[in-house]
Amino acid sequence: MTPGVRPLIAGNWKMNGTLRDAAALAEGVRAGLDRAPNADLLICPPFLHLHVAAASMGWKPVAIGGQDCSAEANGAHTGDVSAAMLADAGCGFVILGHSERRADHGETDAQVQAKARAAIEAGLIPVVCVGETEAQRDAGEAEPVVAAQIAGSLPPDFARAKGVVAYEPVWAIGTGRTPTEADISAMHGRMRAELVALFPGQGETTRLLYGGSVKPSNAVSILALPNVDGALVGGASLKADDFLAIAAAVSA
Repeated sequence: MTPGVRPLIAGNWKMNGTLRDAAALAEGVRAGLDRAPNADLLICPPFLHLHVAAASMGWKPVAIGGQDCSAEANGAHTGDVSAAMLADAGCGFVILGHSERRADHGETDAQVQAKARAAIEAGLIPVVCVGETEAQRDAGEAEPVVAAQIAGSLPPDFARAKGVVAYEPVWAIGTGRTPTEADISAMHGRMRAELVALFPGQGETTRLLYGGSVKPSNAVSILALPNVDGALVGGASLKADDFLAIAAAVSA
């Protein structure tokens, strides 16, 4: 972890569950908050579940975030959700540039940057995701690829707005595979260097999360690494006990 930086454990629920499931999961997280006193918690339900999750959470103990937003403030953009709408619904964060968005919807770094700019203007904290494919890692290109994504995806006011960067190697998401601790440490070190260069005086304390098959069994070792300031949790965030166990690993 980075000295002086409070860890963030974020749960990306992706496209899962019903309204009843969302309420039960949020209530389960709220019931176990005393297990994770040393970390900030964030849950990111599907758009339709934001309100019921926030209400079940009691609105305040855990932050609520969206899984994407439009770069546009309003208008004829059928199916899109603006950053202002998310803020109005009680969100404080929004995940942007997740590899599933980049792959499934062809999102570019420039588009992610535009969305991050819109999020900041609406008062949201963007959680911008970066990460390499397996082919890019095998070719020795992992660090340059991620560095380029950081440079291309973050707007100039990102650090000032307390933006968060999440490293998720694409080949580790949902596969049960994780990079070695040495690989994670090296990548987060490179990311820190890029942020310091982009945002002098602020990049030193920008929160860097690791994501990609994070689970209770590996959370303690991952969260102990330098420049790993929390986790972006996918599948394990759909079980309150697992999500809370990962958050509790901060204290361990």
